[in-house]
Amino acid sequence: MNTFGKHLTLTTFGESHGPAMGGVIDGFPSGFKIDFDALYKEVAKRRPGASPLVTARNEKDMPEFLSGISPEGVTLGTPIGFIVRNADHHSSDYDEMARVFRPNHADYTYIKKYGIRDHRGGGRSSARETVNWVVAGALAMQWLETKGIRIEAVLSQVGAVTAGDIFDGLMTNPEKPFSLEVNTDLLLAMEEEVKLAKKSGDSVGGRVSCLITGMPAGIGAPVADKLHAALAGAMMSINAAKGFEYGLGFRAPSSRGSETADRFMPASEPGKPLRTVTDFSGGIQGGISNGMPIFFSVAFKPTPTLMMPLETVNTSGEATVLQPAGRHDPCVAVRAVPVVKAMTALVIADFMV
Repeated sequence: MNTFGKHLTLTTFGESHGPAMGGVIDGFPSGFKIDFDALYKEVAKRRPGASPLVTARNEKDMPEFLSGISPEGVTLGTPIGFIVRNADHHSSDYDEMARVFRPNHADYTYIKKYGIRDHRGGGRSSARETVNWVVAGALAMQWLETKGIRIEAVLSQVGAVTAGDIFDGLMTNPEKPFSLEVNTDLLLAMEEEVKLAKKSGDSVGGRVSCLITGMPAGIGAPVADKLHAALAGAMMSINAAKGFEYGLGFRAPSSRGSETADRFMPASEPGKPLRTVTDFSGGIQGGISNGMPIFFSVAFKPTPTLMMPLETVNTSGEATVLQPAGRHDPCVAVRAVPVVKAMTALVIADFMV
């Protein structure tokens, strides 16, 4: 499938080294005035070639809107079509990859499913696809902000350099002012970790953490359409994502119920929304938002393409050695931050619409 969402949907198309990426957003509310400057800034956050920590492929990533928006920049309620042109692709770098299966890539699985694959930069399995999600997510974020809903995302770990349990304070004292930030020294240490991996032709994994505030209670559904399940599905659709946890997450098995019960506080006024003393649930109970902050983290594996010779097999199943070629991110998680944010916005907007 190439479509996300049920009520607000995004259908995407394009290959990494094709003429363009693109998508169609359907179900977006009408009459909404788009801030294009803010949208372009959000899309630029995942742009390749923007820093020495990411791939050297240099794309402008300027979306061209083809439909669904008036000349004044107001949404019409009809499908919003857009494209993002590909310009800086070196397809010849991937000639050898037409004849081999790269470890930890989708080469072999695409062949088994489709009987054919576009080897140029990974084709449809490339993270180039995520530019479509960031364009659509940037629109969704603007609309959500009019509802008082804000989404933050941050790089919280690279290799062994980590911000630790970044949401600890939020879980134990959610009423205290909290901003999802990582201090400058830690960010610099993360940058050094990426540079070291890149210098040796290697790659390194990372983690992205996300916070949703202003979410009203009652959003989501029980059983088959739980809010946290939708978020997990969206996050695990991102290239190189290997794990998802929300709320107490993977510390739950070693915890006591008496220590992690989110006790309700008396309402400040009759009819006012209820709050809880703690937020170990991560803002979601029974698959439905409870009005508390929602937070989660996504783990990303090291980039599977290495700039060093790698043993593998060719398309005939014979042993061979893959020689390094192409331009790649030494740490996928660096550019995954705006992608996590965008996919979160699409999920929340889908439920809100």
